[in-house]
Amino acid sequence: MENSKHPSLPSGRNHNGHTWQGERFRRNVVNPAVLALTALAGLSWWLLSVPKTDSNPTVGTAGPFSWGQITPSQSLEYEDCFDGFQCARLDVPMDWQRSDGQGTRMAIAIIRLPAKVPVTDPRWGGAILTNPGGPGGSGVAQVLFSGHNLQTIVDAAAVPTDVTVPEHRFFDIISFDPRGVNNTTPNFSCFPNLFSQKNWELQAEADGMLGSSAESFMRNWQRAIALNTGCSQAISTPSQPGADVLGEHTNTPPVARDMLEIIERHGEWREKQGLEAQQNHDKSQGYDPQQGILNRTKWKQDQEKLLYWGRSYGTVLGATFAALFPDRVERMVLDGVVDSDKYYSGVGSEPVGDADAIFDKFALYCDQLGAECPFYAAGGPTAIKESYQELENALLNSSMSVLPSRTRGPEVATWTDLKAVLRIAVYQPLAGFSFLADIASDLLRGNGAKLADFKHAMRSPTCPSDECLAAGPWSTACQVSGQNELYASSAILCSDAEYMQSADEDSFKQHWRSLQKLSNSVGDYWSHVRLNCAAWSVKPKWGMSVPVSGNTSYPLLFVNNILDPVTPLQSAKHMTGAFPGSVLLQQDSEGHCTLAAPSMCVSTSIRRYFQAGELPAVGTVCNADLKPMLGNSSKIEEEYSTRSMDEAVLYRALLEESQRIRTYFPL
Repeated sequence: MENSKHPSLPSGRNHNGHTWQGERFRRNVVNPAVLALTALAGLSWWLLSVPKTDSNPTVGTAGPFSWGQITPSQSLEYEDCFDGFQCARLDVPMDWQRSDGQGTRMAIAIIRLPAKVPVTDPRWGGAILTNPGGPGGSGVAQVLFSGHNLQTIVDAAAVPTDVTVPEHRFFDIISFDPRGVNNTTPNFSCFPNLFSQKNWELQAEADGMLGSSAESFMRNWQRAIALNTGCSQAISTPSQPGADVLGEHTNTPPVARDMLEIIERHGEWREKQGLEAQQNHDKSQGYDPQQGILNRTKWKQDQEKLLYWGRSYGTVLGATFAALFPDRVERMVLDGVVDSDKYYSGVGSEPVGDADAIFDKFALYCDQLGAECPFYAAGGPTAIKESYQELENALLNSSMSVLPSRTRGPEVATWTDLKAVLRIAVYQPLAGFSFLADIASDLLRGNGAKLADFKHAMRSPTCPSDECLAAGPWSTACQVSGQNELYASSAILCSDAEYMQSADEDSFKQHWRSLQKLSNSVGDYWSHVRLNCAAWSVKPKWGMSVPVSGNTSYPLLFVNNILDPVTPLQSAKHMTGAFPGSVLLQQDSEGHCTLAAPSMCVSTSIRRYFQAGELPAVGTVCNADLKPMLGNSSKIEEEYSTRSMDEAVLYRALLEESQRIRTYFPL
């Protein structure tokens, strides 16, 4: 039944360029999984869209795997896990600056995708450590979902017969869950059980984000105070009297130190593998006086160097490592570059200045596509933008009903929901532009079923387990792995950026208004970043000073889209200048991080950098191989397949990564 209070759309153009007169929405809307929580309950800073995974337990061909079955060790002790991967739990001190050796210990969850050749092979190139962003993103999840594609990008084209060619290298892909995240322990939760967490998040969704109504500030401010005060207390409570406090050690510098420990212990592990292989060789083929395998795999104690690929917040982590340990960098790719000085100090330009230019591209590409674009309006890009703005205006301070279907119950669609779809679109245009056009077109026609189906699909059952019910609230049995990344994001960010903790209502409102003026697309959404630190009270033991810079042992490779909604090109230029000799490679595309659109040019440059240390020429600009809504992937893939098998394989890996966001879109 149609709600008589629903707004009517003002006169204007419909999605086919015809005029409509007060068409009514019936309603329905969208709130993407990563968005429904991100934009409302808590915000990840420069969050890369990595599919969430409950990686404890997971079933592979070897049967169930649980992180609890691995005993933490101060050396790397890999065990098979997740069907083709290896896992370890590295025992490290919670407080790296504590010298008495009596402090609390942490177990860092590490995952490894082995290289195509053994570590004892001359073609083995090392272990590339990755970080997906966040803060709070799970490195374990990234490797599980994207490890094979990342490996395809960095590996040599084919296994060569001449093992003396140094450019032919094959890499392990490794990563980890940072402190406070997912499978790394000890962990924390802001809620006594998952049931209460989901209730909180659904209420946040219903209340709407900043800007959604006249009461939106009051609702969101009160929610922030309640959540952040409680979370601060939860992460500041020691596990036992005298124990170190987790909240004081979850920020970025200690994680950078964890990375240093990971590469040191990986070097130690590599030498053990070499020693075993050398002994087997000597037994089976006679003693090798040169001890070639052992020398090749020798652990360079306190001198191991980092191979790293970080995206979004992962560029903060990488730049922090490079500034703290400049002589320990072998190769470092930073993609979707955050201005680390701005991140830590708050001084500098806000990063969302290019978001509206990306939305302008949506209107441009839709117009170029013509009637095949669901949201097309006669009159050019300006008419398309006007139609969209009219749609937003009609939803503001209102809502639309959507009747139940055979697969879900009734829903409502809101302004917040539409802004969430818009945020996806500017972050991931290759998939998001078409999604936005489809959803917005349906809303104009008064059909909200697609949005309601999508919104419903993003929810999951939250019934407490029998173990949780028996153990009681706040027990370990009530905490579910992989569900706290958004709250871990605040724990990391608010400790790194202490200036955000001091916001009062007036100063925050001023900040919010400035972001609204800067970006209609994501200004309200981005304001939640600072809101999520209001009333946060945990101070880090190890802070990071600015500027974040250093003269590294090898130049860094920065990579950035020309238009990025939250890591603008200017940030990449600033950070490139902070590390002498480094080079910025630009990709002529829009979206967050270069993998938002496939580019063989960028990917082959990244491969050459890891393979042989070759940096692109200063000023190099690469084109993307696909444009949102306009690209023809089958034609391009066919073109690459006629050149070489490697180019075809590489392109397919890039295409899969750039379209991974589709896992959120049941289109």
